[in-house]
Amino acid sequence: MQYDLILRGAHVIDPSQKLDEILDVAIIDNEIAAISKSISDPASREIQLKGKILTPGWIDIHAHLYPGSTTWGIHADAHYLSTGVTTAVDAGSAGWSNLSGFIDHIVAPSRTQFLSFVHICGIGLTYGPLPEMTDLRYADPERTAFMIEHFAEHCVGVKVRQGKDQVGDNEVIPLQKAIHAAELAKVPVMVHIGRGVSLPQILDLLRPRDIITHCYQGTGDGILDENGLILPQVFKARSEGIFFDVGHGVGSFDYGVAKQAIENRFVSDVISTDLHAHSWDKPVASLPQTASKLLNIGINLRSIVAQCTTNAAIAIGREDNLGTLQVGTVADLAAFDIIEGTFDFIDVRGHVERGKHLIEPVLCIRSGSVYEPDELLSEVQEDIAKAKFQKQLNSKDWSALGWNP
Repeated sequence: MQYDLILRGAHVIDPSQKLDEILDVAIIDNEIAAISKSISDPASREIQLKGKILTPGWIDIHAHLYPGSTTWGIHADAHYLSTGVTTAVDAGSAGWSNLSGFIDHIVAPSRTQFLSFVHICGIGLTYGPLPEMTDLRYADPERTAFMIEHFAEHCVGVKVRQGKDQVGDNEVIPLQKAIHAAELAKVPVMVHIGRGVSLPQILDLLRPRDIITHCYQGTGDGILDENGLILPQVFKARSEGIFFDVGHGVGSFDYGVAKQAIENRFVSDVISTDLHAHSWDKPVASLPQTASKLLNIGINLRSIVAQCTTNAAIAIGREDNLGTLQVGTVADLAAFDIIEGTFDFIDVRGHVERGKHLIEPVLCIRSGSVYEPDELLSEVQEDIAKAKFQKQLNSKDWSALGWNP
């Protein structure tokens, strides 16, 4: 048999198949064709990955990827491919009224697979600085569910933000409306948690496979009680099949909360970035950078890989074809180095943790096409400049923009 590509000699970690050994992986067209200790058949191209970690393509289930139509959206196609991420999920930038624009103008031309949690607010996060769910007229479960079903290839669930800053005095009514939409469309809900709305009250409404995002946030009404212990309702929710996602962002990864949770034997199910115009340069940088933070406070590499691949795919209901190197699935793969040295990692409070390991991407394969970080550098830099402009505009940083009103 003639393969298109063989990746040779990598240390393959694939939690979906319990693989953790040196293997070769072969690709034909856009699918995994073979995986074994030694593949003898020829290939049109071979890449030697001795000493590298090879995993399924990473999945970022929380980002904001609708530039030009939302205040936080960024151009991130090249960024993701340069960091080993083959699938990214926009977390509610679009609602039912502007979802088709997201699909036509962002999803369709991108090389990275972009998917969507559709916001229960009909206009999504068009103007992020203002609360979207103080006026419940924006919430339309039926239209939301219809659009999710109509664009089922691109949609994985419903998004709702449940901090008081987003819902005002409406408590959990927005969540109830989001769950109604999710039940109609038979998809999960991703719930942003934050100060001002009781987490136990939220958890009491959730169903198996719903997702709590920002699980390590430290702004209040989080997973810890006043004594720094995990709320019993959190353990109960996990036992019932609810996922807990990192969702780092610019305000939702607190080292104090994360370390306390880990000491209490509570580890996130999924690692995600909440990448957007205000979080890209710092404190997030990338999914491997976010994962490196957890690696350096005690989460082992196998768990890191599972959270960024297999678990992420299960959380968005795409485990049949994503987050795995099973023969016959799409050829989405990522190769990494684990660099040893001294590295400083920062959380959203400005707290710095010094670590000894950095997960560094070296190769990404998306649907059989090979991408190397250096080849994408100029494109990434252009997109970072666009994100910087959006951040300055959002912040009214007129001097940086060269404007004197």
